[in-house]
Amino acid sequence: MIKKSTILLFALYFTYSPSLAADVERYIRFEVDGKKAYGQVIEQTVHQLNGGLFDTRQKTGQTYPLAKVKLLPPVVPSKVIAVGLNYRSHSGMSGGAKPELFAKLPSSIIATGEPIVIPKGSTSTHYEGELVVVIGKKAKKISPQQAPDVIFGVTAGNDVSERSWQSSDLQWLRAKASDSFAPLGPMIVRGLNYNDLQVTTRLNGDIRQSESSKFLIHDIPAIISHISQHITLFPGDVIYTGTPGSTRAMQHGDIVEVEIEGIGILRNPVVEE
Repeated sequence: MIKKSTILLFALYFTYSPSLAADVERYIRFEVDGKKAYGQVIEQTVHQLNGGLFDTRQKTGQTYPLAKVKLLPPVVPSKVIAVGLNYRSHSGMSGGAKPELFAKLPSSIIATGEPIVIPKGSTSTHYEGELVVVIGKKAKKISPQQAPDVIFGVTAGNDVSERSWQSSDLQWLRAKASDSFAPLGPMIVRGLNYNDLQVTTRLNGDIRQSESSKFLIHDIPAIISHISQHITLFPGDVIYTGTPGSTRAMQHGDIVEVEIEGIGILRNPVVEE
């Protein structure tokens, strides 16, 4: 359970810019008084919605101060897809002909404020700050030109990765999809130029990664189109688009923050199992 102090700290870490375009919309999934709901965030007020994010999104009239609600992962996906080696600063490569895909599991998703758990037997569990795309419409065999129409919005993610398991295991499932290995949030934002957003990762307050999404080797429309040729995407599915720069192992007691321009800060403590 997220402590009230953590929730209040989120309000301090949330980056709201009055200069954002008027058509930018921000959405969260939250819990209050034991009830879960979606809400639209306007300044520091949560306007509760009827139903989910992918319906008509009608407000109920019920509002809450943002600092008083418990933040949940902003969406519940049927699948979590990720792209590897998608920044030259991380891969050292010029890029392949297609995005390199792997999967994480919905059960690996945690909210901002919840702990990343380093599993027993891990020797090198790394952070990977990433821009994450949230799908808003069913997509099957679409072109890159059609891809923007199926995007609901973007959020922040941390593609937590156990490097020694990546090297030793035949498949990456354990290394990429262990419990708590997919922090997501704090909110989904619509209306941003997702082709040019600064992605910054801090470890204990020190900047470890910082690069714009304009340097993705395969941009977001290309990623979505490629996935959709083989895997049907549904509303709520999420795509981690790749991490820039270098990463390092986390330790018990660390605090990892992934901040994305216009979205806010995904902040998670690190604990050992």
